Amino acid sequence: MDYLTYREKLQSHFPEPVLAFKPDEYEARLASVRQRMAEAQLDLLLLTEASELCYLTGYTTFEVSVQCVLLVAFDRTVLFVPAIEMGPAVYLSRVDDVIGYPWQAPETVASDLAVQVRRTAGSTTPRIGFNPWAGSFRPGLLSALKNTLDAATFIDFGALIDRVRLVKSSAELAYLAESAAITNAGLNAATAVIKAGVVDHEIARAGASSMLGAGSEFMSMQPIVTTGARSGIIHTNHAGYEVARGDVVFTEFGAVRKRYTAPMMRTAVVGEASAEIREFHAVCLEVLAAVMSAARAGSTFASAARAGELALAPIVDRAFFSGVFGYPVGASFPPSWVAGSMFITTDNPAILEQDMVFHLPICLRKPGEFGVGFSETVRITATGAERITKNTLSLREVFL
Repeated sequence: MDYLTYREKLQSHFPEPVLAFKPDEYEARLASVRQRMAEAQLDLLLLTEASELCYLTGYTTFEVSVQCVLLVAFDRTVLFVPAIEMGPAVYLSRVDDVIGYPWQAPETVASDLAVQVRRTAGSTTPRIGFNPWAGSFRPGLLSALKNTLDAATFIDFGALIDRVRLVKSSAELAYLAESAAITNAGLNAATAVIKAGVVDHEIARAGASSMLGAGSEFMSMQPIVTTGARSGIIHTNHAGYEVARGDVVFTEFGAVRKRYTAPMMRTAVVGEASAEIREFHAVCLEVLAAVMSAARAGSTFASAARAGELALAPIVDRAFFSGVFGYPVGASFPPSWVAGSMFITTDNPAILEQDMVFHLPICLRKPGEFGVGFSETVRITATGAERITKNTLSLREVFL
């Protein structure tokens, strides 16, 4: 059976896709995108990020390494996927057409995609919006497509979807709340097995088992557990290290519901925490509280970040901090639960709006010694950031 027959049989068995949201929600999202396209005088938008495809169509897959492209015109949406993705494209996406290509022959992709671009745009000289900063758009394909469509104009419009996705609907907020509850259960389960002598991957296993058992889908990032001096190194993970008395144990989890993730960080100490660990913990909570208070609808991203910087000042010379006081979360796929590029930083003048959602990753690290992190996923309101997660913000000391 070839992939075209496969598509036809799937379409006959599943005439309507299985969706996480009602059709009118997808229509509203597309309408917002098309309005921005019209303002920029674009004929077509080419999207390649898995989370963007999911956001606009419902398309979901765990195979995010292959090249998929969503073509958005004013009267039509086309999902262009490798043959092996025909199944989820038909079963889980709301588009006008699903077009497959032989995934084992990547050299033909550009010419096949160019045909679809011309058909969908309805023009031989289309103005095409795309995101040159997206890691999911393969440079080779983009270059070949530009050569093939030499009469087209390609326009950097990468932030278009980021801005549309920032403000969450009530249905999105509900899925984030479900994720938050499962994430919390996972952190509780992980914390329960922390003791001297336990290996770090056993802590991760306890958390993962709890989250999967409570209904998490495959996660955009696997559970993060670091111990001892390794907790002071950002973006390391469990690797077979045994927890010793006096070690800090840093955990960061993010369960998934309908691809929505509400992450949380939490920290424990095996034994009595030192005075400096306690100081870092206190500052961590002060930074978190300051950002949450300042992150009000109508204020700027930068003003919320500056409030965090002020709270960080007492230990700024001793602690490494990433510089990002918040990043957007929502629909996500591996390799990350970060959903866009609109970060809460001191150089971002953008305006915060009601129902934007951010993870506030406040982790302070003393290189070579320890890291202390506590975070919340929050919703922006007129009076400040409201917690979606309900994290335990106390520094737990484990005497086992």
